[in-house]
Amino acid sequence: MRHPFDEIKKQIDNVAMSNKNVVALVDCDSFFVSCEQRVNPKLKNLPVCVLSNRDGCVIARSKEAKKMGIRMGMPYFMAKKDFPKAIYLSCQHDLYGEISKEVMAVLREFSPKVEVYSIDEAFVELTGLERLYKKNYTQIGEFLREEVMKRVDIPVSIGISSSKTLAKLASDKAKAMPEGVYRIHKKDIINVLEKTDISEIWGIGKNLTLMFHKNGILNAYELVTQTDIWLNSKIGIRGLEMKHELLGEMISPVDTSVKLPKSIQKTSMLSKFSSDLNFLKNSLNYHIHRACAKLRKIDAKCSGITLMLRTKDFKSYYEKRVLAKPTDFELEISNIVFELLEKMYNSEILYRSTGVILDGITQNSESQLFLFTDENADKKQRLTRCFDKLESKFGKDIIRTGFTPD
Repeated sequence: MRHPFDEIKKQIDNVAMSNKNVVALVDCDSFFVSCEQRVNPKLKNLPVCVLSNRDGCVIARSKEAKKMGIRMGMPYFMAKKDFPKAIYLSCQHDLYGEISKEVMAVLREFSPKVEVYSIDEAFVELTGLERLYKKNYTQIGEFLREEVMKRVDIPVSIGISSSKTLAKLASDKAKAMPEGVYRIHKKDIINVLEKTDISEIWGIGKNLTLMFHKNGILNAYELVTQTDIWLNSKIGIRGLEMKHELLGEMISPVDTSVKLPKSIQKTSMLSKFSSDLNFLKNSLNYHIHRACAKLRKIDAKCSGITLMLRTKDFKSYYEKRVLAKPTDFELEISNIVFELLEKMYNSEILYRSTGVILDGITQNSESQLFLFTDENADKKQRLTRCFDKLESKFGKDIIRTGFTPD
């Protein structure tokens, strides 16, 4: 009977013979903190933390802050009390978005195939670039890392392998290395899988980790020894894709198409607990304005609007409205949100946060024509363009829709 090790090695060899793909995952290190350090170089080599909206909790830490013991997600009031010598900064999402575009622009100069995975991560197709750059793939990764640092002043870690899942594992290892680049070759795959905990695999969360543990599967190697039939019965096609990607097969190629977000969420804690209806409306109008600005930026509209209210004791309530005709006009959306608020609001409850979620997002170029046109559509469009131009010229929040009570 063939030993599982021999069987897995044979599968990897077969994949390597038919699959010559090489992909890199470029991951910006402590991205939000790195952006703040770029803007203010005096912050470099200091314990710096970036806080969530309304300074609720820590969402990014410098290496120095991590060494101090500051945890990701730690409430600000606790971090400030326990680590008073750290530097705490409010987040600047617009700044991070602009710097992210600069990083992605450098990557696109190196390869025609770049898939932006998140604000601080991108997959880069490297296949065949050895001839162009006259370097091996590890050297290309080192060169790319140097260029991003030189031109954008943002440190990155780069993982390289033959599939996205392995490139993701490689990038995690690259973060612990001084050169910041790590490649998983075919000969290294089994050794890497044996040392990779099941929870470290890209796409495996808490629930799947528990399921695998219950079935005696503790690491990535034990996962790939499972049969396709068993994996399909447990987690469906995703399990099969995960297994073959871990074996080095490029199941999911680099996709350069621009994807619309499934939803746009704008939520934050209130500056104080409140049951004041007008105070809640003003908070919601701020979220609506930012969400609509993002909709217009991607040239899209939404047909679903959800209001979220969270109480002082952390109970969350949601109410949704589906529109017959998609919109990106914030005054129209605010009217709907206020109607939902009137239904949900309880004057005897103290609220701690509010939020707006827009979904059913479609590109304007794909919008359906309606029999009855909106006679005010041109006025709405001119007004929203005015909002966007003012913010583009004078900065975020130079103009905001407010609420004036009757």
